[in-house]
Amino acid sequence: MPFYEYQCEPCGHRFEELVRSITSKVKAACPSCGSKRTVQQLSVFAAQTATAAAGPSGRAKASCQTCSDGSCPYAGG
Repeated sequence: MPFYEYQCEPCGHRFEELVRSITSKVKAACPSCGSKRTVQQLSVFAAQTATAAAGPSGRAKASCQTCSDGSCPYAGG
């Protein structure tokens, strides 16, 4: 069951909704104002792979000079 992102036209609230069927014609109601005047948004996703742990350049973590203060997001652990 996929999650879809919506934006409410009247109040502008953005939210996600679990849709039980891809063919469902039921409009998602805004959890903020209750309106069914919602527009499905283009969703983006992120995935982490084993090579992502090496950093954006693909080099090993030990060679990273950018985050010498220990705050490197690729350091993981």
